[in-house]
Amino acid sequence: MAGHRLGRITEDIKRELTAIFRKLKDPRVQGLISIVRVEVSGDLSYCTVYISAMEGMERAKDAVAGLKSASGFIRHELGSRLPLRKVPELSFRATDSIEYSANISRIIDELKDEKKGERHGQP
Repeated sequence: MAGHRLGRITEDIKRELTAIFRKLKDPRVQGLISIVRVEVSGDLSYCTVYISAMEGMERAKDAVAGLKSASGFIRHELGSRLPLRKVPELSFRATDSIEYSANISRIIDELKDEKKGERHGQP
């Protein structure tokens, strides 16, 4: 049962962080950034948030810098939105998973186009 509760709290934190990020005025956080994954420790004292940006890893690192500077505000907002006894300490990490998945998707599309060309008699 504890695993179910932790999973639910993790999803709640992810949902609320997404809403809080939209309210932030820092230009480093504006744009196409997204929360890829949220990991919460078993005792709910630490939370690692993985951030990715469509523009690439450097953009994600800039966003993480902006989020770190606003972490006090973000944590306060999270505490007011969720009924948690203790709000976890937030840690932000940049990841290139959106850029990576877009690249994989592009490669798959290219392979499909090549396969179509072979089917229609084109080399």
